[in-house]
Amino acid sequence: MDANGSRSSTGPAHEVGRTKVRLRDFSKSLPMSLLRAREAVMRHFRASLRRHDLTEQQWRVLRALTSVREIEVTELARATFLLPPSLSRIVRDLEARELILRRSAEPDLRRGLVSISPSGLRLIETVSPASEIIYGRIAAAIGPDKFALLQDLLRELEQTMAAMPPYEADDPPPER
Repeated sequence: MDANGSRSSTGPAHEVGRTKVRLRDFSKSLPMSLLRAREAVMRHFRASLRRHDLTEQQWRVLRALTSVREIEVTELARATFLLPPSLSRIVRDLEARELILRRSAEPDLRRGLVSISPSGLRLIETVSPASEIIYGRIAAAIGPDKFALLQDLLRELEQTMAAMPPYEADDPPPER
């Protein structure tokens, strides 16, 4: 205890929350590094999106729709990494703003198809120049070669992880 009657930060009381398993430093975990990098990048894009009354997720949907003529809603969810309930709300909002078009697929009317509307394309054309400026600034800040390498490494990581089977609790530990 210190002079104020509080426990000091040394000794057994400090061991609360410690695991017996040796973990890498939290700040050096790959998921946290990726999240921090994503957040640092998105901070630069959010202000531009806000000026156009768009969320990151809405922009992601609109951008995905620029690369297809039309897409099934379930496939759009996979392409944008959005959960179906979230995508449903986003699609409803974008449709109400007349930025996308939605219709039922024939012959299965339960399947929904989505495409970008002319208004949505105009919005993309309005927002894209700022987005490209931000990309340019990022590339200039870390250097075009490192920027290209970063994108290559991220693509390689994604492909490697997609090919790797998920960890199962009964998997043997890796050999050292």
